[in-house]
Amino acid sequence: MSVAAITTFARPPLAQVERLLNDAGLPTADLTSARLEDFFGIGSPNALAGVVGVELLGSAALVRSLAVAPDQRSHGFGKALVNAAERHARSKGATDLYLLTNSAEQFFEGLGYKRAERTTAPEAIRRTREFAALCPASAVFMIKHCAPADRSA
Repeated sequence: MSVAAITTFARPPLAQVERLLNDAGLPTADLTSARLEDFFGIGSPNALAGVVGVELLGSAALVRSLAVAPDQRSHGFGKALVNAAERHARSKGATDLYLLTNSAEQFFEGLGYKRAERTTAPEAIRRTREFAALCPASAVFMIKHCAPADRSA
């Protein structure tokens, strides 16, 4: 199945997101139903196979909380989720996408993200709870520059 044929959906249910992120060892302390407005899922609302979120911060966006259930990996779900998050961020005016990862550096490099020093993070990113407190200092900081989406179409 091509990544283009994989369907994502917006606003997955909080309980399903928390379950998937907890199973993946990712932070959930700052998740609320309102925050899920900028989250995307794969699978169904009752059987979430994968999830990703994005925090919109003007021209910057923090891609976060990417998790795919272990038995659903290697189907292109992670890539489809990141693509959905990136499209959403670009449609809201983001031109720089950032993320922190403990274990998926190679995956994100394959999607065009480059490793960067945490000290180069813009102030808006440094103020996020994920950057400031939830992710360990050992997490790899990455960036991807992209053109904003054409909002006139």
